Formats: sequence, C-alpha cells, structure tokens
Amino acid sequence: MIKLLHFADAHIDMANYGRQDAQTGLPLRVLDFLKSLDTIVDTAIQEKVDLVLFAGDAYKDRSPAPTYQREWGRRVMRLSRAGIPTLLLVGNHDLSPALGRAHAMEAFDTLDVPNVRVLDKPVFLHPDDLDGLPLQVLALPWVTRSAFMARMGLSAADPSKVYGELEALLTELVQGWLEEADPGLPIVMTAHGSVQGAVFGGERTVMLGGDLVLPGSLVRDPRLDYVALGHIHKAQNLNEKAHPPVIYPGSIERVDFGEAGDDKFFVIAHVERGNCRVEWRKLAGIRPFVDRRVRLEKAENVTDQILAVLPAAKQLEN
Repeated sequence: MIKLLHFADAHIDMANYGRQDAQTGLPLRVLDFLKSLDTIVDTAIQEKVDLVLFAGDAYKDRSPAPTYQREWGRRVMRLSRAGIPTLLLVGNHDLSPALGRAHAMEAFDTLDVPNVRVLDKPVFLHPDDLDGLPLQVLALPWVTRSAFMARMGLSAADPSKVYGELEALLTELVQGWLEEADPGLPIVMTAHGSVQGAVFGGERTVMLGGDLVLPGSLVRDPRLDYVALGHIHKAQNLNEKAHPPVIYPGSIERVDFGEAGDDKFFVIAHVERGNCRVEWRKLAGIRPFVDRRVRLEKAENVTDQILAVLPAAKQLEN
C-alpha cells in the first residue's frame, strides 16, 4: 500500500489584505499561507509518507518575486532532504504569460534537486521514475490554449473547437496510458484543471463552455485508484462512495471572500490496486473572513447601521 500526501493551490504569494509582519517583513497573509504549507510538510515528514503530490499553483503571480520563490524552495527542500519523492505538477498560475519563458517551478528541474520531479508536460510515470515505488502516475499539467494551437497549427477563430480537439487528444492520451499500464500496480492520475460537475466556491458549478473542462468519465475510470486534482479551491470528492476517489483538496488558505465559508484541507490517501482510503486533514488556524450584509433602512446614521452587524472588536483582533 502506498501512503500519498496530496495538496494543491498553495498560492503562497497572496499578499492581499492585512499588513506587513514587523519581524519577517512579509505580508501577514503570506505568513498565513506559509503556516499551512509548513503543516503539510511537517505531516509528510513526521508520518513518513511514500510520496508527496502537489497538484499545481504554487503561486498566484505567474512571475513570483524571488522572496516568495525562496520561501517555496525552503519547504520543497525539506521534503527533498527527508528523502520523500515529491511530484510538482505545473498549474496555470505557475506558467509565464510569455511563450517560451521558464515557468515558476523550473529551477527544481534545472538544478536536478534530489527526490523532486517537476511535471510540466503530460507524462506517464512508472516505478523506475518514482524511486522504485510500486505505483504508476498519469500526469496532466495545465495546458495553455495558445501553446496547443501553436503545436497543432490551429486558428484562433473558434476557441470551442480548440478546446474540443484538446479534450479529445487528452482523453486519447489517458486511455492509451491505461491500456499500457501494469494491471497489477495501483494507478494514480493527477491533473490541474476543471472537471465537469465540480463546484467552485459560492456553489458555482463547472459547465462545458469557454474553457477546457475535462469530462467526468475520464477521471472516474474504474481502472484508476486515486485522482489528485488541483485548480478549484473548494474541497470536494467528485466520485463519492465510488472508486476511484476524485479529489480536489482545495486551496491551503482562504484566498478571497468567495472562500469565506470554506474549511481548508489536504489529503492523505492510502492507495492499493482496486482500493483507496482517503483521510481529509483539516488545516487548523485558518484566518476567518468576516462577510456581513446589511440592508440600509434609512439614509441617516449609515455608519451605525453597518457597525451594528459587525462582530465585536475583540473578535476582530489580528
């Protein structure tokens, strides 16, 4: 059995709201995200997991500042030094907007960091690629429309046609991998993107339309044993009470007020051929987002009406 830690959407450079920390010079909100990331890394090391799988979006800014790259690198290096195989899937926020420029996690490949592998193109990993772990991994990082169009020589006139062709190509690719996979070893799929039927924060459902959306049938294939997704910030299992678990763990901290009511998680998955047990690990100490509505009944004393619905000052400390 493989013990796998899955998390996604770290977005550690989210500096919106709040103030700077006097001791570190970092924004307090960045420290919130780093605290959650430290909890995840500590758990991986203390519980001696067999594999860490990060399903994309280390940052929010596609060209992150060196300070934030340093903080991300420190945590990844802890996993490397602990000897834990770590897969870093590239998400849409990790890719530079300029074609041909390095993505935000490319340094780990360039420096050949031990035990760390960056997945920036679709790939099928075998045990030999995973330090001998008895596991197979199908990886689909974020695929940009422009890069796909350039590779396939497609016109920009009809985006829906482009996404249709891309979906067909990825489906064919995954089906081919599943056909060639060793039926005696567990198979994990990881992808950064939207899956039909997933729910964003605010209960908005992913529908087919103006973006690439992976079909639900692709990720619910019973030949898979666990599906590790990233991109959508709301924690959810898209295949409840069925095999395989299809998991978005969600972001590791609240990114904005659209996530005010969401708890935050990472996942420990115990994976074997034909079976998987999922543990949702709730992240503690997530900063509350106070979201209040007030109907102004009269034009006078507007401030008093607003203050009346806010929590007491004591509850708003820090």
